[in-house]
Amino acid sequence: MQRCMQVKFSRIAWTRDGLGFFYSRFPAPRDGEAVDSGIKTDVNLNHEVYYHFLGTDQSQDVLCWRDPDHPKYIYIPEVTEDGKYVILSVSETSDPVNKLYYCDLSALAHGLEGLKGTHGVLPFVKLVDRFEAHYGLIANDGTEFTFLTNKDAPRYKLSRVDVDEPGSWADVLPEDEKAVLESACAVHGDKLLVNYLSDVKYVLQMRSLVTGELLRDIPIDIGTVNGISGRRVDSEVFVEFASFLTPGIIYRCDVSTEVPEMNVYREISVPGFDRNEFEAKQVFYPSKDGTKIPMFIVSKKNLDLNGSHPALLFGYGGFGMSVTPQFSVARVVLMRNLGFVACVANIRGGGEYGEGWHRSGSLANKQNCFDDFAAAGEFLVAAGYTSPARLCIEGGSNGGLLVAACLNQRPDLFGCALAHVGVMDMLRFHKFTIGRAWTCDFGCSENEEEFHWLIKYSPLHNVRRPWEEAGDDPRRGRQYPPTMLLTADHDDRVVPSHTLKFLATMQHVLRAGAEGSPQTNPIIARIERKSGHGCGRSTQRIVCSLAAPFALRHLPAPRTESLFVLSWMPWQIDEAADRYAFAAKMMGVSWID
Repeated sequence: MQRCMQVKFSRIAWTRDGLGFFYSRFPAPRDGEAVDSGIKTDVNLNHEVYYHFLGTDQSQDVLCWRDPDHPKYIYIPEVTEDGKYVILSVSETSDPVNKLYYCDLSALAHGLEGLKGTHGVLPFVKLVDRFEAHYGLIANDGTEFTFLTNKDAPRYKLSRVDVDEPGSWADVLPEDEKAVLESACAVHGDKLLVNYLSDVKYVLQMRSLVTGELLRDIPIDIGTVNGISGRRVDSEVFVEFASFLTPGIIYRCDVSTEVPEMNVYREISVPGFDRNEFEAKQVFYPSKDGTKIPMFIVSKKNLDLNGSHPALLFGYGGFGMSVTPQFSVARVVLMRNLGFVACVANIRGGGEYGEGWHRSGSLANKQNCFDDFAAAGEFLVAAGYTSPARLCIEGGSNGGLLVAACLNQRPDLFGCALAHVGVMDMLRFHKFTIGRAWTCDFGCSENEEEFHWLIKYSPLHNVRRPWEEAGDDPRRGRQYPPTMLLTADHDDRVVPSHTLKFLATMQHVLRAGAEGSPQTNPIIARIERKSGHGCGRSTQRIVCSLAAPFALRHLPAPRTESLFVLSWMPWQIDEAADRYAFAAKMMGVSWID
């Protein structure tokens, strides 16, 4: 099949006849418009839904939905398991709220084929036409639909409605008192495999789809359920699982038995990795305002807490996204061969405890994220895991913002910083590509009140000279720690100008080498070519990035002769190895045989 153009923020939703699929895209360039380099900065507007018939050119795809009166809407199509309906989730921002439309495909007189060559759209019915809550399809029985929703339930619940009676909403599985309902999968007739997140640990249960009644718990190790795959016509369910010390397992479970067992169907094996050499534990530490924040700490066993170990602290804290245990080859190499302690702080702004946790780290409360992250570093130092000189912080996208803001606020606390594709200009982010959708989490500088939130922490506007502000405060550092800013020339989410402007501002303000400036630590940028926002890389580059940490021992020392090093490195010098080699060198960490 040929490559589909202009596709972004889309799901591939196959019709049950297998003849084609629904997808979403932005309008194609008008006739006569030059094909550009692929580098995008324009605001993304006028999303549309199409149907593609296999074996045909994309130019023949059927336009199924558009709404020119609402150019900021984003559409995600989904086909029900019975094949009768296509459901359309409609969103405008990154907030967990959406409108909900549906179309009865069986009611089309001539099917989707009948729309070919016409200018009409599918006759969608607007079931939910307000941005009041999130609704995610779980299952349907005829006109009765079950949805996962946060309507009056910040930790989510299951609700059911008969679309022929739009006012008939009723709860099937109420909100839990503590745990967050992450997902649910209807299987084997009227059974439901539900997945809860409790203190950032997953809990699996079998329940009744009809009543929500608990049928049995399904034991699972501490880790992350990355996916559940099953159908109502089958008794087999597949569960994808990973953890800090488990590379990946797919379990097969027969839910027709009295006591379903999780049997290993496929398991990833990493040669040379022995999980018994390591341990993973969870701690809860106090933030600045006393809130208890969970954090995972992974290291070699029997670690001597003498403050000498290098540590890598990762965080995100935004958009209700939960950061749960995942396996990383790079992290294992750092722990085993460089003595690192790997830490993941589940700071506010994420979804680890539902919408309340998310809201307490967004908009006017965004500073809580930075306070939580700094408190994580202080805890690791106080507990003897590391020292400020050997504490490296890392984050990407919203996490890149997190690292940069903490760098400005607490340069004394960190020995190195790695900020990937960060949102650095909080006053103009909404003017580029999909940045407009982030105002739900950040606010917008065009609103006076929100401007005052943003200007206080915007990385670009808060670079300081620590040596001028230290005074008698021993916590204030004399200079910024070694910093690597990473971006990509084709990033159409967080455009590269964020990183480049932040880098130039640091160069200007810190003025390394200028009279009176003690800044000798390097501030460098790594710009990957022909790549995008993390996932926008070729398969070859992704494979190389996974293998590259093994080359850490043999990489040359990074360039440190100046503050400003803007290096368009060849991709063979891989991103993963490059950034961790930089961190290790800057913190004086050597290879351990």
